[in-house]
Amino acid sequence: MTSPIRPSVSSAIPALDARYKEALAAFERDYPQFDLAALERLRAEEYARLDAQGHVYLDYTGGGLYAESQLAQHQALLRENVFGNPHSGNPTSLAMTRLVERARASVLAFFNADPAEYAVIFTQNASGALKLVGESYPFGPGGHYLLTFDNHNSVNGIREFARAKGAAVAYAPVLPPELRIDETRLADLLSQARPAAPHLFAYPAQSNFSGVQHDLAWIARAQALGWDVLLDAAAFAPTNRLDLRQVHPDFVTLSFYKIFGYPTGVGALIARREALGKLRRPWFAGGTITIASVQGDGYYLQEGEAGFEDGTVDYLNLPAVEIGLRHIANLGLDTIHARVICLTDWLLRHLLTLRHANGMPLIHLYGPAGTAQRGGTVTINFYDLDGKLFDYREVEAQANRVSISLRTGCFCNPGAGEKAHGLTEADLAECFHKEERMTFESFITAMSGKVKDAVGAVRVSVGLATNFADVYRLLRFAEGFLDRHA
Repeated sequence: MTSPIRPSVSSAIPALDARYKEALAAFERDYPQFDLAALERLRAEEYARLDAQGHVYLDYTGGGLYAESQLAQHQALLRENVFGNPHSGNPTSLAMTRLVERARASVLAFFNADPAEYAVIFTQNASGALKLVGESYPFGPGGHYLLTFDNHNSVNGIREFARAKGAAVAYAPVLPPELRIDETRLADLLSQARPAAPHLFAYPAQSNFSGVQHDLAWIARAQALGWDVLLDAAAFAPTNRLDLRQVHPDFVTLSFYKIFGYPTGVGALIARREALGKLRRPWFAGGTITIASVQGDGYYLQEGEAGFEDGTVDYLNLPAVEIGLRHIANLGLDTIHARVICLTDWLLRHLLTLRHANGMPLIHLYGPAGTAQRGGTVTINFYDLDGKLFDYREVEAQANRVSISLRTGCFCNPGAGEKAHGLTEADLAECFHKEERMTFESFITAMSGKVKDAVGAVRVSVGLATNFADVYRLLRFAEGFLDRHA
């Protein structure tokens, strides 16, 4: 039998070994719905640089990959036309305005959103969209900001706006080992809303930590109890269909680079027009007003989208959003979803079978072991034959040596990580009542010895261009840690 890859000594991705053909044949048998030939054509035509440069890219939750045709179409558009700032009425400005509005319409169409119900506001990224909601939402005494433990830090950060305006802040926990929402506790917290004040409930459609897909039915349940609902779709939208005629969150936030890789620096807030009318901007900027005066000491905001797009939008990149969405539509979002589920299922099943010679498991998984209501994000830690943790930073360093791109750390999702690693309020309290600024390294030191897992993990995520060879190589990389001491 071919010996496993030893990541500590290998300096490049090895050729696929003798076991690969056998594994591939078994994969084809177990997942007949996975069209290997179609994916290989896609890799060759649009993502050939992956194989040409020997990359195993497994960080799709961090960022998607762009296709060659996306770049070609966008560059041709820019090369063959003259475009000006859309805040004008001259020919180059009007040409650009048409493309900006086409991009806006393409976003609504992609999410099957009724233009009469929803507006698209272009932002720098999902975090920018979240900040826009947080700073403008009419929090106040008697109101609430409710969120789940399992949220990105950009969603957590809205609590500072809520507290500053006198609203109560509460978290609904997630429950290990699968890290799904404690539905009993969430229902209890939602029932506390009172009609007299605004209440905002925020949660992710898919966790960027565990891959759990939280129930979208909570949107309507919360709204029926008087809550506005903010849905973070950044990790969900790249491989799952979000139909805004089936569910009706008040606010949806996302980054386009996570869906199709290019351009970066463009995200969106998709907001119900009724909910948008509740927001109160704390300032005004160029482009957001109909008129402002220095001597008159006043201003009037534009209605709808224009009142929330500060300054000039990233107009030369916005046509690339329409191109990227068209690329995903041509591939078929349902096809992408099916591929991701097949690869994730195979990877989970095989990672969890890895055991040292003494029977100790190599892998600890944070999140569901199956593919029901989960996405292609797999978060794990490696343990040696004595049950001691391999430092996730060392795992990443070893992966780097064999050109495997994965991610390690806390993934900007502290609540899910705290629950996954068993950290308690008492463990953490001492870290946030000191005068000196705490670094991540000092935080790791402070938590050392409090929990078995410390505070970080290894995250692997598959996406639209992942093939079987990628997940197979990741498995072989993992095998290189068998029967070793941390």
